[in-house]
Amino acid sequence: MNNLVYSTDPNWQDPADKANQAESLFPDDGVLRLRRETKGRKGAGVVCIYGASSAQVGDLAKQLKKQLGTGGAIKKGVIEIQGDRLPQIEAFLLKSGFKVKKVGG
Repeated sequence: MNNLVYSTDPNWQDPADKANQAESLFPDDGVLRLRRETKGRKGAGVVCIYGASSAQVGDLAKQLKKQLGTGGAIKKGVIEIQGDRLPQIEAFLLKSGFKVKKVGG
């Protein structure tokens, strides 16, 4: 086990940081992708919204939470809305003028 403790190289980057900055799951093409996820949440379902621009993420999350009366969060540019509200979220986004695509099972 050979762990680097200190480096004098000014351009050195930690390999773990590179893994965390991996490319997004979906392309940045202006389409919002809705995906129901339960992994890592002890079986509780959330709807994750991928593809929103960084300028829209905060406002969009706030509007969705207010409209649906539910909780949510923003993690690494992905909006997570609590509960299995996929049809309601899709209808709201379509009414707001976004292109929407459901992905995953």
